Amino acid sequence: MRAIVCGAGIAGLSAAWWLARSGWDICLVEKAPGPREEGYMIDLFGSGYDVAERMGLLGRIAEVAYFVPRVVWVNGGGRERSTLDYGLFRKLQKGRVYSLMRGDLEAVLYSALPASVERRFSETIAEIHSIDGEVDLTLAGGERVSADLLVGADGIHSHVRNLVFGPEVEYFRYLGFHTAAYLFEDRSIREALANRFLIYSEPKREVGLYALRDGRIASFFVHSSPEAAPPSSPLARLKSVYSGMSWLVPGTLAAGEDASAIYYDQVAQIEMESWHKGRAVLVGDAAYAVSLLAGQGASLGMGGAYVLAEELGRRTSVEEALVHYYARLKPQMKKKQAAGRNAAQWIVPQDRLHILMRDWSLKLAKIPGLSSVLGPVLVAGSESVVE
Repeated sequence: MRAIVCGAGIAGLSAAWWLARSGWDICLVEKAPGPREEGYMIDLFGSGYDVAERMGLLGRIAEVAYFVPRVVWVNGGGRERSTLDYGLFRKLQKGRVYSLMRGDLEAVLYSALPASVERRFSETIAEIHSIDGEVDLTLAGGERVSADLLVGADGIHSHVRNLVFGPEVEYFRYLGFHTAAYLFEDRSIREALANRFLIYSEPKREVGLYALRDGRIASFFVHSSPEAAPPSSPLARLKSVYSGMSWLVPGTLAAGEDASAIYYDQVAQIEMESWHKGRAVLVGDAAYAVSLLAGQGASLGMGGAYVLAEELGRRTSVEEALVHYYARLKPQMKKKQAAGRNAAQWIVPQDRLHILMRDWSLKLAKIPGLSSVLGPVLVAGSESVVE
């Protein structure tokens, strides 16, 4: 059996690994020229941790992970106003969580791919001729290829989804926020961070900074935006939205001029009544994005890939397996998307009253016996999809 996996991100790499392990012949197609390094800090827990454990990759992940003792919210002068003890989150997850850069997780997954997996970078699908009985398609380079299965693992703006299911607008649920991230170098900002994970919030906008082991600084931005469409110039939009903010924000924006790449996107979810048609199927954000602010897109991409491969191994036909894959995951993904929408409002407060409410909730959680104040927020929707 042969599968074409479109997308060499976390979901695509996981799907390629599990399908290859089950004996499938895999062709991995990725539009980028090579493995990507850009990204932001993520937490691998729940489904992602369970799948990584089954892949035997926890040791490698531990080597590139960061120990985050706490997250600190500061005021405009850089003084602490509230903190989140990350030990509480780890405790609620029973220690089964790693914090690491998204690019580092992709590198671990890529290095684990079997040599038998064919990798085609700077390539994408130009046209799909058939997905019934057999997948027949033409690549952008002009080559016509066939397979028994097409896996669309190419993210929230999935090209495969557009070709198979129709325009993105039919499935895209914008949550009212834009987000951005980039890496940069600045000695003075690094010294001010002092190996801390710091966040500065103002109504409808937030900036976070943390130092990486290689000397660089990782930044992330989240802000409300009535306009769903992303800007033509991400850096210009960031400078416009975050102008006037104090703390380390001016220096961070200035450093964006030298950033090699800027990640910029809408905060959104994908809602579909089906993730499969014929012998084409979607996995990860292409099928069920819970939104970046939900904090578990990588974990659910890995979890979905595992479930897909498991169902393909259990069933007598590809079509039957895809039906069971959807039926098994859809109810859980609906709950996780609901939790993601609630998390977005908590992470980016819309006014100073809600910033104060967040600060007081974090302070109450530090009082012995009152950690339950934050417990429901920290574990909402984090149940593993892996049985």
